[in-house]
Amino acid sequence: MLVGRRRAGASGRPPYDCHRDLGPYAGVGAFLADLARDHPRRAARHRAELHAIVPARHPAPAAAADEQPIRFHPARRTAALAFGAAEFVAACAVRRPLTVHFVHADAADETTAELLATLTRRLAPTPAALHLHDGGAPEPAAESRPANLRAMLGDSLARGFYHHAVRTARRGRAAVTPGTDLALWWSFTTGLATALAALGHAGEALQLYAEVRAVTDDPKITTSAAYSTAMLYARHLPPAQQDPAMARQWLERALHLAGGITDERRRVVSSVFYEQGIALLDSREGRADQALDLVNSGLAKLSTVLGADERRQDQARLRHNRAQLHVALGNTAEALADLDDVIAFDPDNCEYYVDRAALHRAAGRTSAALRDYAAAIELGPHLPEAYYNRATLHEETGRGGAAREDLRRVLAIDPAHLDARVALANLHLARGDLAAAEACVRSAPPERRDAPALLCTLGLIRSERGALDEADDLLTRALDADPGLAEAWTNRAAVRFERGDASAAVADLDRAVVLSAAAEPRYNRATALMRLERWGEAADDLTAALAVPGLDARLRRDLRAGLDRCRAHAPSPRR
Repeated sequence: MLVGRRRAGASGRPPYDCHRDLGPYAGVGAFLADLARDHPRRAARHRAELHAIVPARHPAPAAAADEQPIRFHPARRTAALAFGAAEFVAACAVRRPLTVHFVHADAADETTAELLATLTRRLAPTPAALHLHDGGAPEPAAESRPANLRAMLGDSLARGFYHHAVRTARRGRAAVTPGTDLALWWSFTTGLATALAALGHAGEALQLYAEVRAVTDDPKITTSAAYSTAMLYARHLPPAQQDPAMARQWLERALHLAGGITDERRRVVSSVFYEQGIALLDSREGRADQALDLVNSGLAKLSTVLGADERRQDQARLRHNRAQLHVALGNTAEALADLDDVIAFDPDNCEYYVDRAALHRAAGRTSAALRDYAAAIELGPHLPEAYYNRATLHEETGRGGAAREDLRRVLAIDPAHLDARVALANLHLARGDLAAAEACVRSAPPERRDAPALLCTLGLIRSERGALDEADDLLTRALDADPGLAEAWTNRAAVRFERGDASAAVADLDRAVVLSAAAEPRYNRATALMRLERWGEAADDLTAALAVPGLDARLRRDLRAGLDRCRAHAPSPRR
């Protein structure tokens, strides 16, 4: 419930000030801290997201331009934090009604606005009232001396609050110039570029690094700028604008400049990490063995200048790179050993548990995979990929209810998660719940409703409901948008077969068979060919489908029955 303009809170607590000048999660962070003190047991179940939003103590991280790198979170992480925090508040509201007042909601930081919106949606069915008020004078903002802005920038980058980082970096760049304090100006500039890239504005970040090269030839700064420029070309620009050749040129430039660093330890560490960019490009270009040599060489070099406990996250990152290369090369035992080491070096990184779970899953170690997914979810917090991957594992092992619950959670965190929405709709279909399946598809965000995969799924649902004309139209729209979608060809063929047009079904299935090695398109084409009494071609399809590995018993039985039918109708050889 939203009620505007009232200034006093019936709860007896003063309103929480959400003004962006007070930082990320202003207002909502203080509210959550108060609620956590009132409900310590429930807070303990949400400690990961609460600590991320309102850490008890958060040491100032290394400045943005320092050599010591920090772990950068994806921008979408804040949506997961908001989901977890809203779950905590809802659990508290069930036992004790809440009435909370927030002021300056109209001037909130993006993190605060996102969390308030999530709270409003989640608390709608609970005995809680959120009162959002606009206007008025904000509380005094934090001091904005350049040194303080630099610390604020580093904190925002380390915690993944990129909109606030952009505002802070722009304020810092307005306060200093390359002439008055080059090092500080560089910190603000590279921090701004990092935040812009994380928010999908890599083109602006490129312009900033070009500006850096135009105003200074400082070796340390130009070396770091060269590497950062390379990563923009390799990773952060939109796919159509990425340029591996340009990325490689900038990496070679960074390595050349790093070779001139006089301090051996810093020279080795910088060079090793720049070489990892080369390894990334080599791997993408199909030279995983060459990339593996670079990673192994880098680890050996680091061991000569770093102790076992120094820069543990960075050493873990190299081992993680090596694990991924072992996976690409089919060296699963080596990959698993590396991931075990990675997690020992950096046990708080959820990404590593997701990767190890995939290896356990591929090897049939279901319990171990589920443990790793659970660890990733606890550390994430509420990482959609971990829930989604665990859902697919639940489905594979016959735990349909658990799979549906995980997929619902994915969509609560990220409504635009297309794969989760399609998977949940298909699970509803498998249970025969056509109404739930259709509701799942139609509740997608407006910008996703014309996605080919959703149109395909909705077409299948409408065909199951007997609306064959509508289903044909939906599937045709999906294929117009994505002619490579094998499922849409298969489903439209089924619709056209049901409408009595076996020839059209065969034509669609010809496309599906080219796109998919699965047995189902061949089985379906054989069925349509038998309708047309093309027994020899149908037998060929059924024979090929029987050779596909991993068939379930029912499909194998149907294939053999179809083959027997074809043989019964085959013309007798002439004598």
